[in-house]
Amino acid sequence: MSNRLKVAPNDLSAFWMPFTANRQFKQAPRMLVGAKDMHYTAADGRKIMDGTAGLWCVNAGHCRPKITEAIQHQAAELDYAPAFQMGHPIVFELANRLVDIAPKGMEHVFFTNSGSESADTALKMAIAYHRARGEGSRTRLIGRERGYHGVNFGGISVGGIVSNRKMFGSLLTGVDHLPHTHLPGKNTFTRGEPEHGLELADELERIVALHDASTIAAVIVEPVAGSTGVLIPPKGYLKRLRDICTKHGILLIFDEVITGFGRLGTPFAADYFDVIPDIITTAKGISNGVIPMGAVFVTKDVHDAFMNGPEHVIEFFHGYTYSGNPIASAAALATLDTYKEEGLLTRGAELAPYWEDALHSLKDEPHVIDIRNIGLVGAIELEPIAGAPTKRAFDAFVKAFERGALIRTTGDIIALSPPLIISKGQIDELIDHVREVLRMVD
Repeated sequence: MSNRLKVAPNDLSAFWMPFTANRQFKQAPRMLVGAKDMHYTAADGRKIMDGTAGLWCVNAGHCRPKITEAIQHQAAELDYAPAFQMGHPIVFELANRLVDIAPKGMEHVFFTNSGSESADTALKMAIAYHRARGEGSRTRLIGRERGYHGVNFGGISVGGIVSNRKMFGSLLTGVDHLPHTHLPGKNTFTRGEPEHGLELADELERIVALHDASTIAAVIVEPVAGSTGVLIPPKGYLKRLRDICTKHGILLIFDEVITGFGRLGTPFAADYFDVIPDIITTAKGISNGVIPMGAVFVTKDVHDAFMNGPEHVIEFFHGYTYSGNPIASAAALATLDTYKEEGLLTRGAELAPYWEDALHSLKDEPHVIDIRNIGLVGAIELEPIAGAPTKRAFDAFVKAFERGALIRTTGDIIALSPPLIISKGQIDELIDHVREVLRMVD
């Protein structure tokens, strides 16, 4: 380990940390200085089990040799190539490899650098697609309450997490929201897809009646809403959304930044639910979280709508300096190799029943009011402390770290999404960590 990583910074004030209680953190920093496979190493030398795959992204585990070597080799050979009017072979190879594992019908890939950029790219594509087809009145975007689509202005406009929206003004105009699918009175402690709530998809018909289909470009949803606390779609809900969108000529966008690349035990959630959208946004697991990268998958129909006019004219005026960066592309190719060699895109399906039973063994622990699971993702919802929402879960997060486990909290919900290399024994260990913490928090 580098000596630099062993030295504690002498001043923490300069770094304004994202999505962090900065003042609390800087009083008692939780520093990570190393990682390997299923564990981080804390600054004090302790091993910390990674119960969240970093931030839902390190699907193949940490510091995997093939990925590390690919980055080193690529950095020494071609460090950067412009993405506008120029190319390099690796990014074309990566696009082909992604199409090979993408849900049927997804034939083209547009590269970004994050899930937030993927979401905004997809929204722009949807509006531009309709205009290219002569339906320029279709500009309205439909998101969902409690949805998370990153932190750029488009993403937070269609997103529905209040704390992410309330500080930033009126956001984009022409946006409406479907209701969320969480029905605690009917679906508490459900294993897998809930039985109740299919009818919530029909709210899209109400929104269409309000605005008229001729004004609506796209509906964007997470197949499984992750960042808000693992809200799983009711049985048949996504199929119903697909049918309504098709009926009214509205594009359906799946935000698979979290669910993509094996999280549900299938390559993508579209495979799991057998519902094919028009556009899929991805990031996180595409490069195992090692180097920032994202990608937007589109159908042939969406792509080909832009391929008109003189051939020398740019078809879609959008992109990023680092779209398809060579080093990120090399990391992503090595990530795909690792997934394939170890069967990680489907391993979650094998472990899901064991994972489900382990999670639901926490049902009678203190403060637990609901448990949800699908694939290798789960949530333990805690009863909030009166007058102090989020405090109980945050206390659990801190205590878990102190005891050797990294968990994720959102509101008063503990979310778990371990690397896909986790063993049954490590599942038991992770759940035991959570069990101990639940018995410790007030």
